[in-house]
Amino acid sequence: MKKLLLILSLAILGCSLPVQLQLTSGTPTPSPAPTQTPTPAPTPLPTSEPGTKTNPLILALAPSPRPDDAVAAAGQVIAAFIEKQTGFTIVIVQNTSESELVEALVKGNAHIASLSPYGYVLARENNSVEAVLASVRNGELFYGTQFIANRESGFTSYFDSARNENTAEAVVALKQFQDKKPCWSDSASPSGYVVPLGLLMQSQVETRSGAFIEGQPSVVRAVYADNICDFGATFIDARQSPVLEADYPDVMDKVHVIWRAPKIIPYENISISNRLPFEMRRVIQRAFIDLMLTPEGKAAVQTVYGLDELQIVEDTAYDSFVLYLQASGLELQDLFKE
Repeated sequence: MKKLLLILSLAILGCSLPVQLQLTSGTPTPSPAPTQTPTPAPTPLPTSEPGTKTNPLILALAPSPRPDDAVAAAGQVIAAFIEKQTGFTIVIVQNTSESELVEALVKGNAHIASLSPYGYVLARENNSVEAVLASVRNGELFYGTQFIANRESGFTSYFDSARNENTAEAVVALKQFQDKKPCWSDSASPSGYVVPLGLLMQSQVETRSGAFIEGQPSVVRAVYADNICDFGATFIDARQSPVLEADYPDVMDKVHVIWRAPKIIPYENISISNRLPFEMRRVIQRAFIDLMLTPEGKAAVQTVYGLDELQIVEDTAYDSFVLYLQASGLELQDLFKE
């Protein structure tokens, strides 16, 4: 009996031993990783409507490296009037330069501003602004440029002064300036350099290096003297500048117009950020018009921006100016006078 129990015990032990070895010598089965519930992304906080206290409209004063208390006070007058007329909350800022102002408009750090022609074109390239009001001078929104030469120079005039119109296209009139030397006023002048250069380049006229003579009456003097350059370019009509009357009584006869460009050069404007809804831009435009009808508002706009009269304008009115500016081949950033 004892032998039988011993044999049964050994048999049971022999059967169980391989199982134990298999469990301890094999690769353990990995436990499944606990399932992690994904954390939902936080819901972005809604941006408040522009023109509210939490998201005010930003009115940019004329750029200046030196703050001026009178300008700041006048800016507050403008902001207060627009607030009252529109119900929008307005704050004012002042950038140190116009290039900085354009960057602020691009980034949404300014919404309402007055821009020079070059500043406006730069902002327009980024589709940052819309021109809504233009400065008016002498009853005009735009002014022109003219090519002039000494009457004894041998150039043919393609301008009929009696009818006040050109008698040929630019490509015909300007071709005679090929390889001739121009007199320019300064390197940033729209009428005394930039637009005339664009007209020449568009007409495929290559001139010699020009002489830069400060001031457009000085260009008239140089052409009159006929010993500095072959032709010049000025605004219409620099020959009638008061500073020339005493010393050059015959200037209108001796210096004649070769060709005149249409009036395409703008003055400053009021531009509004395209980030604002269309209807909001129109409401602000109307507020500026009403502002200019009040003596206090008109004085404030003159103090801040140097503008005496404003008129409604559309972006398309600037297309020709942009065309000749681009044709000149000049770098827009180089034309800023900071």
